[in-house]
Amino acid sequence: MNFEDVREYQPGDEIRSIDWNVTARMGNAFVKKFTEERELTVMLVVDVSASGNFGSTTQSKRELAAEVACLLAFSAIRNNDKVGLILFTDRVELFIPPKKGRSHTLRLIREILFFQPQGRGTEPALALDYLNKIVTRRAVVFFISDFQAPDFSRALAVSGRRHDFVAIQIHDEREKVLPNIGIITLEDAETGEQVEINTGDRRTRALFAGLVDGHEAELSRTLRRNNIDAITLQTGKDYLPSLRSFFKQRGRRLGVR
Repeated sequence: MNFEDVREYQPGDEIRSIDWNVTARMGNAFVKKFTEERELTVMLVVDVSASGNFGSTTQSKRELAAEVACLLAFSAIRNNDKVGLILFTDRVELFIPPKKGRSHTLRLIREILFFQPQGRGTEPALALDYLNKIVTRRAVVFFISDFQAPDFSRALAVSGRRHDFVAIQIHDEREKVLPNIGIITLEDAETGEQVEINTGDRRTRALFAGLVDGHEAELSRTLRRNNIDAITLQTGKDYLPSLRSFFKQRGRRLGVR
């Protein structure tokens, strides 16, 4: 029997199976799980903060993130892999330990589609720290977010070393390219802060695009520096060809047929 993972303690579990190190870190009792054979573990870590509600097309970022997460969950069950879920905002909203099985996967999909978060902000570092504490064996981690958060490069670096980490950025075109429609009010969905800008001013539009480009460039450098595979998907566009191409190239690089 090989040590596999940990899960929260339940009445009836043997005391000797408690993992005291994880229990001390998390503040709740966790027990060790064992398996007779090595299994692949897939973790979906999905940003459900308020910025995901934005969408300039018929699809919001949250809806696209949910579609992609559900697709990955179905792929995991088809490959007979275990799959787990973390939903986060400025806190860890939900954790479902990785398991196999159709009913388990359907539960994950229901949560992905219909979960109503309590928080509005976003703290990716907190979610990644939680992931690294609770998932003690190497896993394939799909981190799905718009990445509109303060720097969390340290947490990304740690996660990239511990897991096979894939970053999936959800993007809306209007977050970079402003329409030329005069004075508009922009509101931060997470903080409620508002600012008026004149989109009719070419320099304002260029400045806005430049700020986004700078953020994207820094994010790309961080991901490359930590050998993290990444793909950007855009709302309102067919993401399947991009996703297929990404995984085909990744498979060739990793030597997977």
